[in-house]
Amino acid sequence: MTARSRLTVLAGPTAVGKGTVAAYVRDHHPQVWVSVSATTRRPRPDELDGVHYHFITDAEFDDLIEGGHLLEWAVVHGRAKYGTPRAPVEEALAEGRLALLEIDLQGARQVRQSMPEARFVFLAPPTWDDLVDRLIGRGTETADEQRARLRTAEVELAAAQEFDAVIVNDDVPRAADELVSLMS
Repeated sequence: MTARSRLTVLAGPTAVGKGTVAAYVRDHHPQVWVSVSATTRRPRPDELDGVHYHFITDAEFDDLIEGGHLLEWAVVHGRAKYGTPRAPVEEALAEGRLALLEIDLQGARQVRQSMPEARFVFLAPPTWDDLVDRLIGRGTETADEQRARLRTAEVELAAAQEFDAVIVNDDVPRAADELVSLMS
């Protein structure tokens, strides 16, 4: 058994590519354990339950909160709940694995309270226009949802200085490799 490892938290604004970078890490860096969050939102067309998220009901999510089974959780964009099941994270760390948690800014702040020893990495877009193009280009939100997410993103971008490191997501493989290098 190896020594307990240090959790790395990847956060950043909506549509910056956190999920894409985390998926690249999962697919190309098998030494890294990537946490799977729970959410009450509906799956996007390319998402699989248990791989991208655990898609659960509001009642199931509330049970996890009440039981203290979430490391962090939040209502995001005023709509869906997202959270990180605590037990799998603790198990990966106890096994000494490189552990990655890909979450939003609210969640990162909660993790900082409960696990201040974690490494916090902010994923930033190359430019604001790139972020807008990514959000609109993925076509998964209504115009109202896009506006709400962009308002949130403006606030989230200002939080970059709260993090231990900032990685610009100008190229997914490069950003993912930089992240894994920081973790190692």
